[in-house]
Amino acid sequence: MKKTYRQQGFTLVEMSLVLVVIGLILGALSVGKDMQRNAEYKKIKQKFVDQWVQAYNQYYDRMGVVVGDRPKTPTLAVNAVNVTDTETINILLGTADDALSQGNITELCSTPATNAVGKAADLLGYFHRAGIGLPTGRANGYEDRYVYLDTNGNPQQLTVCFRFLVAGADHGAGNVMVIKGLTPDLARSLDSAIDGLVDADDGRFRLDNAITLGLSTGNGGDGWPTGNNTVTTAGTGGGNDTTSAVEDHQQVITLTAFYRMTQ
Repeated sequence: MKKTYRQQGFTLVEMSLVLVVIGLILGALSVGKDMQRNAEYKKIKQKFVDQWVQAYNQYYDRMGVVVGDRPKTPTLAVNAVNVTDTETINILLGTADDALSQGNITELCSTPATNAVGKAADLLGYFHRAGIGLPTGRANGYEDRYVYLDTNGNPQQLTVCFRFLVAGADHGAGNVMVIKGLTPDLARSLDSAIDGLVDADDGRFRLDNAITLGLSTGNGGDGWPTGNNTVTTAGTGGGNDTTSAVEDHQQVITLTAFYRMTQ
């Protein structure tokens, strides 16, 4: 007589164990991505931003003036080399119209893939002629740029410039490093590392045009946009977050921040 065998499946306990293991694996992958991103943010702070601050301070110690200033009649303002004495007095004392005065002292940046050493008004040129080493950055001739991945996996590029901000602006005053291409996530990380507190309109690290973007630090917010996954600037980064679209396939908004220098 032919024997029959009853086919058995997985028990509920076995299926539960499998689901638990799968959940642990997915959780580990998620935590691993967060740890990798945090490590990248620390690298950006230590290997790029901090080294640019060191280069800026070394230039002042070696040349006696801030980068782009006039050696014989210093103004203590970045990129004031071509500003007349009358304009400089008005700008520094705040007696002239801020919009007009700020336009007289423009950003000091670099044009990539050019002969920076031979260009008088190029950011990299000033440092190269002074014999000051710069961060590695993106490549030779692109030391003022740094490429990283945002929270959606899209490549983003940081760009460093320097400028002088007139008194009275909400985003601070004095000589600042201008950092462009920041995602909100990276901006918060740098703000916390530099100031010890995440606040977009206070401390040495501040958001440019916070009022223009319609952001504030009220109602539990920190002033930084919440668009870590979108191009929107809705929300304040706190309890009143009104961001509706949080798709992980969209372009991420990028911001400009000012990092106030000590010189």
